[in-house]
Amino acid sequence: MDFTALLGLLGPLSVLIALIVMGLLSRRLGEQTKAKPFYLGFFGAAILVVVSIAAQLLDIFLHFPHADGDILWIAIDSGLPAIAATIGVVFAWRYWSWLLAERD
Repeated sequence: MDFTALLGLLGPLSVLIALIVMGLLSRRLGEQTKAKPFYLGFFGAAILVVVSIAAQLLDIFLHFPHADGDILWIAIDSGLPAIAATIGVVFAWRYWSWLLAERD
């Protein structure tokens, strides 16, 4: 078992936790302001990160024979977390941009 590969999953795991926390906070804000449930985008992004983490865990434990340039592996390993982060930023801007608009 490769412990450095397991430690490498701490980054995606922290992104997953951040997306879930932002989704829960945005849901509470949306309930109070009667906003549309756009917060579901955070949970959708979290699912993408979970799929990426699961694939990486399977690779760590089962040692998939993927080539270095395998486009599917690159899409799962790097692409899904990148798409999830982009979705998270878009939905965070949608829900929380009013904080930046507040002035004295």
